[in-house]
Amino acid sequence: MHTLRTIIELLERKTSQRSIARELSLSRNTVKAYTERIASSGRSLRELQSLEASALAELLYPVSAVQDTSDRRKARFQSQVSYFLSELKRTGVTRQLLWEEYIAREPDGYGYSQFCFRLHQMGALAAPSFRCTYRPAELVMIDFAGDPMYYTDPDSGERIPCPVLVCVLPYSNYTYVQALVNAKIPSLLEALNNTLHYFKGVPLSLKTDNMKQVVQKSNRYEPSFTVLLEQWAVHNHISLLATRVRRPKDKAPVENHVKIAYQRVYAPLRDKVFLSLEALNAAIGEQVGLHNDKHFQKEDYSRRDQFTNEEQPLLQQLPDHDFELRHSASAKVQKNYHIVLGEDRTYYSVPWRYIGRQVTAIYDIHTVEIYLGYERIAVHKRAHRKHTYRTEPDHMPEGHRVYREQQGWDGDYFLRQGAAIGSATHDYIAGLLQSRTITEQTYNACRGLLRLAKQYGHQRLEAACGRALPSGLFSYKTIENILSHNLDRQQPAAQQDLFRMPDHDNIRGAGAYE
Repeated sequence: MHTLRTIIELLERKTSQRSIARELSLSRNTVKAYTERIASSGRSLRELQSLEASALAELLYPVSAVQDTSDRRKARFQSQVSYFLSELKRTGVTRQLLWEEYIAREPDGYGYSQFCFRLHQMGALAAPSFRCTYRPAELVMIDFAGDPMYYTDPDSGERIPCPVLVCVLPYSNYTYVQALVNAKIPSLLEALNNTLHYFKGVPLSLKTDNMKQVVQKSNRYEPSFTVLLEQWAVHNHISLLATRVRRPKDKAPVENHVKIAYQRVYAPLRDKVFLSLEALNAAIGEQVGLHNDKHFQKEDYSRRDQFTNEEQPLLQQLPDHDFELRHSASAKVQKNYHIVLGEDRTYYSVPWRYIGRQVTAIYDIHTVEIYLGYERIAVHKRAHRKHTYRTEPDHMPEGHRVYREQQGWDGDYFLRQGAAIGSATHDYIAGLLQSRTITEQTYNACRGLLRLAKQYGHQRLEAACGRALPSGLFSYKTIENILSHNLDRQQPAAQQDLFRMPDHDNIRGAGAYE
């Protein structure tokens, strides 16, 4: 439009078309075309100069305006955009399918690429997005990722799925991610406590979707929250907020960070094997730290920088102690000296002498304490897998404990026990283990030999093994005879011929058979 007004002004000064083309760096044909349009408008040059830009464009470009409004293909497409957008929300409907139906109705319509391009443009115009702004320390948003992460049980080799909680402060985008034992309320409360410790403070509000662990009854204006979450909120001086039902954009920052978690946490750890939940969370923490330290695009600061400098000082102080959720359950000690925790269907041992007694289990997310009256008789690390047994050897009767120990016998076990007594005992047990073709057949002899240490003492057993080693005879009876006859106490000089038959006339040699 500036070029057009300049041409009109130069024409009014009687400037030639050649000079106008040279001055404006245009071709003469372009200047000629502009001049013909100006002449065909029926207005004087002075009148054209006084017109507004819109009026001047409408007067000098009538052909384009008519062409745009007469584009029947574009008009027909625009009339169907709302239908296309609504159909895309239906299950299984794709742009490819819609285009095939469209081109079947209108063979002269747009090709697939133009169809998608124009549909995207019109869809963006139909649903504009709004950029929200957040104040520092005002809000934390939480959400569960759609896919779990896994660790491997070292005993069974089973891959255990763990739900993943993503928490973000939308002002600085400072992020915390944790894998949970399960998505139940006790695990969620522990994760929220860890989140506040990671932030080193408490924001004013917590916002989540309508997950059943948090929201008891959804409502657009006054949702009701579960009692435990309200108690947690009161303990930490934080208010609870919930999004509208099926409105994920109400918590867009955490939705976006779930996607980022897939890229910066899930992907780097996809080929690694973890043998415990603690190891998995340690690896997650390293990746989240790298994410928080990574600079924003086209910026010279990171999420951690913005959080540390602008948001963390404004957070409320952490309470003196964490909110702890503890449950109690009454149980009877079964004949196998275990109680069953009904919530998880897991079993925990108590000393066997309490069989048949009624006890109380006090438990939280980590530990199970078992009380008889006011006396704590057992404490265990809590198991979350169904039908898992937690058994302490000290709780077992003597016979059960010996049988259990027997299940773990091997050569290394007996060698370690012998080395604890002395080098001669270790060497004698090593010879005893090699004295049979089937090593397991020597285990009872090894057990008996080690029990002699309780009867005669470590020093005498060590001496007896040292006395027997030169003979090359390896058996439990050999050592038992040495100790029962006090041969281990004799001087070394008298021991050298102990296992050699003395010479006498009753021994026949090869000459007796000539």
